[in-house]
Amino acid sequence: MTSVLYSPRLQLDENLEQMQQGTMMRKVKSKNWKKQRYFMLQDDCMTVWYKSKMSGTAKSAYSVSDVETVREGHQSEVLQSLADEFPAECCFTVVFYGRRSNLDLIASSAEEAQCWIQGLRRLMEVVTNMDQKEKIDQWICDWFQKADKDRDGRMNFKEVQHLLRMMNVDMNEDHALRLFQMADKSETGTLEGEEFVLFYKALTQRDEVLELFEEYSEDGKKLTLLEFVDFLQQEQMERDGTDELAMVLIDKYEPSETAKARHGLSIDGFLIYLCSPDGSIFNPEHRKVFQDMSQPLCHYFISSSHNTYLMDDQLRGQSSVEGYIRALKRGCRCLEVDCWDGSNGEPIVYHGHTFTSKILFREVVTTLEKYAFRGSDYPIILSIENHCSIEQQDIMAEQLKGILGEQLLTTTIDGCVPAQLPSPEELKGKIILKGKRIGYLEDSLNGHPDGTPEREDVEEEEGAEAEEETLRNEDKRKEKKTKQSLSKELSDCIIYCKSVPFCSFQHSRSHYKPYEMSSFAESKTRKLIREAGNDFVRHNAWQLTRIFPSGLRTDSSNYNPQAMWNVGCQLVALNFQTAGSEMDLCDGLFSQNGRCGYVLKPSFMRDIETAFSPENPQSRGEGSPLKLIIKVISGQQLPKVPNSKDGSIVDPLVRVEIHGVPGDSAKQETKYIDNNGFNPQWGEVFQFLVWVPELALLRFVVEDYDKASRNDFVGQYTLPLTSVKAGYRHIHLLSKDGTGIPPASLFVHIEIIELSAEID
Repeated sequence: MTSVLYSPRLQLDENLEQMQQGTMMRKVKSKNWKKQRYFMLQDDCMTVWYKSKMSGTAKSAYSVSDVETVREGHQSEVLQSLADEFPAECCFTVVFYGRRSNLDLIASSAEEAQCWIQGLRRLMEVVTNMDQKEKIDQWICDWFQKADKDRDGRMNFKEVQHLLRMMNVDMNEDHALRLFQMADKSETGTLEGEEFVLFYKALTQRDEVLELFEEYSEDGKKLTLLEFVDFLQQEQMERDGTDELAMVLIDKYEPSETAKARHGLSIDGFLIYLCSPDGSIFNPEHRKVFQDMSQPLCHYFISSSHNTYLMDDQLRGQSSVEGYIRALKRGCRCLEVDCWDGSNGEPIVYHGHTFTSKILFREVVTTLEKYAFRGSDYPIILSIENHCSIEQQDIMAEQLKGILGEQLLTTTIDGCVPAQLPSPEELKGKIILKGKRIGYLEDSLNGHPDGTPEREDVEEEEGAEAEEETLRNEDKRKEKKTKQSLSKELSDCIIYCKSVPFCSFQHSRSHYKPYEMSSFAESKTRKLIREAGNDFVRHNAWQLTRIFPSGLRTDSSNYNPQAMWNVGCQLVALNFQTAGSEMDLCDGLFSQNGRCGYVLKPSFMRDIETAFSPENPQSRGEGSPLKLIIKVISGQQLPKVPNSKDGSIVDPLVRVEIHGVPGDSAKQETKYIDNNGFNPQWGEVFQFLVWVPELALLRFVVEDYDKASRNDFVGQYTLPLTSVKAGYRHIHLLSKDGTGIPPASLFVHIEIIELSAEID
């Protein structure tokens, strides 16, 4: 199989040719585990194999499509530990999508390292720019490479049967043999690369798509421009400029130059369109920043992580800067750092009083400086859990200022006392510290750096009611304690996110400022939601709130964030290192607005006098409920369950879930299809009534049915209901950790009907 199969645009250059010849490099797992391995780029230009110096047995290392990024130098903790032994210019790290461990490598020279760094980056760019057809071709070839153990580039029928079972295909042997013989153009009794692609495509003919195509095609062979426009208007609910849209889509997805010249769409082009981002369930307009970013910070949901430094559980897990890098790449904009005194005079980061490993605070800040704004320009909030002595707090402040420089916000953006929080737009490129502060922000701006209030403030207190006076005195006592335990240097860096204790919503409204904020454990939050849902929504319309998991979650599990979003809590912090439905919801909510980490709250949650309460959805006072009709039609190339028995095939079912206010939350599921993960057909229709679509998330879950025990997870996809496109749509499934598993997908039809707000 040749590289041409993957991308006609790819021309071999000096780097790729050298990579194909192979390079001896050290593979590093720890300071004491460094072994020589001979790495080779295969002829397909998409797979890297290696063999050990000892055995000489070649093994598949990775596919280029699995590579997320390549980092130069000592950017991993393992390579940092070897900085004195090996120069940075010889070191690099291959980072993979998902939870797969990084690959740390040391080349013999800077030239060899650059050959692989530049070569891999070029191939990654090719993968990124592949169209849907090329991506499917690549996926097929990846499987071929896995099954071609002797690497002779050909497979007999028995080997193909084994490969099909690896690919989750269980089919009639006679039918498979007929297709095999049709694809064997060379009549050798074996399939070479291109022949295997032909065989696979015959195997994957989509009858349900062909039926839809023929419904709109008069001759059954092509869609004319007018026929395609009819399809876009009647089925896909495209309303504006459909003639121009049809032309663009034909030009983009029709593989036949003849059909393209005649402004027609073949069945191949039609299928490629349906499988493309333009045929996805997710509105492509929402893949970019499309919301108003000029409102106060408290008017946005903000992607937030808890214990960001942890890679695993909270008792013995590893602390690593990799946790920050992964969270930032996932769109996180509020990071947490637990700071403690280090034995060598430098503050350290770890989960205090546990056996989690420790990293230097300096390393966290350096990582932040490097990666903070690669995925989003909008501000980062660094939540500091400060357990350090005043001496090491001074060092923290020094490191923050010295490393972050202009990125660190150290004063208000206009030098004035803020009447409300600034906007994400105004704070672009800034890192904001959240933590305790001595005195009010006004005091330092008005020339009272020690936090002593002016005389009229004291006089004003004398007229307060007894209960309020008690609360104020308690605030003063806590302020005095803070002053004794907090470094002024670090305190002065707290500008818009000053941590204050929460007494009540009334107390906050009377005594606190917009730049002050409180944090709540999940149990306290649920109690407040039950007892004062509307007050909570109003509070979050003017002040930031951070929610964090219970301290009892030592396994780093997560709570369901939806209830907190339903009352407008902005910083709903989750353990990003823990996969599951909770992180699916988080990824789903923040998949919109260009994945920038900020999502504008609905207008009825931005008004401090709002009547909205999640328990009474009609209280939002605007908009209409929606009727959502979803037909789950079919599935395509569903993956096998990890660690399943050899030869087993999934029995897939699909569950459709609505996550929103309590009255909207619902789920329905299809029957399971016996022994078919390749092209299961369901054809089942579900209906949902959604009162508050602005807060609703739509989640599709595929499971492997097991009558004897719990169903196994296969894949999922979650998105905001407001980002759903109507019509015939593909849902490209994600793995448990939120990464893509191409070409696994669901094919559905979506209908959205706006109802009268007066319905029962």
